Amino acid sequence: MPFLNKIQRWAEQRPHHTAVVIAGRRLDWAELRDAAEALVADTKSVTTLCEANSVHFAVQFAAAVAGSRQCAVLDPSWPAALQEDIVRRVEARAVPAQVSPDDSLIDGPPDTEFLIGLTSGTTSVPKAFTRSRQSWQQSFDASIEFFGLRQDDVTLAPGPLAASLNLYALAECLYAGSEFQTVESFDVGDVHAAITHDRVTRLVLVPTMLRMLSERGMTGCVDASGIRTIICAGSKLDARTLEAARRWAPNATIYEYYGASELSFVSGLGLAAGQAATPGGTGIGRPFPGVEVTILDDSGAHVPDGGYGNICVRSGMVSNGYLWGDDGEALRSFGSWHTVGDQGYLADGELHILGRRADMILTAGRNVYPHEVELALAAVPGVAAAVAAGMPDDLRGQRVVAGVVPSHGGITATQLRTGLEDILSRDKRPLQYYLLPELPTTDRGKVSRSLLLEWINARDPRVRTLGG
Repeated sequence: MPFLNKIQRWAEQRPHHTAVVIAGRRLDWAELRDAAEALVADTKSVTTLCEANSVHFAVQFAAAVAGSRQCAVLDPSWPAALQEDIVRRVEARAVPAQVSPDDSLIDGPPDTEFLIGLTSGTTSVPKAFTRSRQSWQQSFDASIEFFGLRQDDVTLAPGPLAASLNLYALAECLYAGSEFQTVESFDVGDVHAAITHDRVTRLVLVPTMLRMLSERGMTGCVDASGIRTIICAGSKLDARTLEAARRWAPNATIYEYYGASELSFVSGLGLAAGQAATPGGTGIGRPFPGVEVTILDDSGAHVPDGGYGNICVRSGMVSNGYLWGDDGEALRSFGSWHTVGDQGYLADGELHILGRRADMILTAGRNVYPHEVELALAAVPGVAAAVAAGMPDDLRGQRVVAGVVPSHGGITATQLRTGLEDILSRDKRPLQYYLLPELPTTDRGKVSRSLLLEWINARDPRVRTLGG
């Protein structure tokens, strides 16, 4: 486990069926198996893989986890000094596996560690956690059941394979015997071409990518009617992105889920074609198969249904903890329950996400989660997307501010305030609004609240104060 024995199986049963297509290069199952097997004998017990999207990446990754080997996947966009630091740490801290030079392309014992995961970061050294082979096998079984992955699906995950979302999608498809595709780097035209010419039926991506593909796809008349599954992660879908995706891919079930690199899958929901979503809602569905979810306070006591607290998980998919970077807060345990500090509540069996405690805004003695504000703003007519943050305030401690991207034309602060009246309580509403041409995002496409504050403080030309 987790997927090498399956590669052997598919190579025997369907040797000439396509396994992966990356940056225009194709490998069938037999070619993938043979190429990976050829590398195994020369692969060290611990590998650091730092490479852009390519079929060679897929081959190296398979060889790097053969037997009892371990692999750390680094982002090639990170600075060279950071990459070198991580390589030194991996080689110093990872426990060497006993590797025989004649090891073949087979899965090692289920309880052994195979993956050294790295939290994203471009300036500071990311935390490193480890995963057992068994944890990913259980994750595969859960996600294949939940998302309905079929062998005749063609999955396209257009982000970097160094990101856990896309690396997992690759491995999940190898496990399921289903074709996986990605591009060299995210390009709307390249992704549209793959969808048009390669029978893509399934997309795995972040919301910012989905919105770009959907809006430009409709403008360019790119047919996405063959897509039957869209899986989004990273942040909850805003109203504009969901609407655009519905129009562009009318036959798709759109899934969004909550999870964390250290926890794996936690909860999720699927919206079938034509099914309405709750505007401004914080709900993120029910627990995945094999996952238990509860809400605990900081002392580990259970919080009554509807009460806010730490989202805690119990499942066989949880990581083994950190190799380095453990500050005692990033991944906490209360007995058999684990949390990464995300805050939320349960209501009628559905999990509601409020966001990270570190993002919480304390204003006039009240706790406000920017995630809740952003979802409410995205439900206001005329708003394409929004980002909220807390700015220092001498009177309140912090004040809630928000940047909005209009869906068309202009929008005023008065329209925003009016639109929030029936959605968000008064104490959570922003006191200042800024007009943005685009959301501030990280290099991996995630919305950055800290970057919004940087833009505001630097009087960046992309930010314009909204009045009226």
